[in-house]
Amino acid sequence: MAIEVMLMDNVKKLGKAGDIVSVAPGYFRNFLSTKGLAAVATEAAKRRLKKLEAERAAKAAEMKKAAAEVAKKLEKLEITVSAPTTDGKKLYGSVSATDILAAIEANRGVAIERGQLELADQLKEVGTYEPVIDLGHGVTVKFKITILDEAAAEA
Repeated sequence: MAIEVMLMDNVKKLGKAGDIVSVAPGYFRNFLSTKGLAAVATEAAKRRLKKLEAERAAKAAEMKKAAAEVAKKLEKLEITVSAPTTDGKKLYGSVSATDILAAIEANRGVAIERGQLELADQLKEVGTYEPVIDLGHGVTVKFKITILDEAAAEA
């Protein structure tokens, strides 16, 4: 005996928000209902789902706007970092994501989370690189980072 419920949120291996699915009564009562993931498919539940969707869309638009503002601050960002090298080309260690994020914060005053920075490889040589910052909601910023030999930069 199954019960028809409407999903209020995406549930793995079951469906997406707004789908009407049949589930076992115990699964609905013990898991879906207690977590607020589903409700019995009634007109009231449909109205509640529409309200939730409107709230989510407004919040997503607000977050996208905030990401666009941060992207505007990071536009045409160019960072220069000096690091010690062995032979003028290879670095002793590498320029880490933490170093890059600290340089961005010092340069533009914008705090970026480490997970938002996308580096193709570790930066272990002198040169120019173009990493990407993914601010979420489809907003990405590409910037340049130039790594110089510490001894040559001081001279």
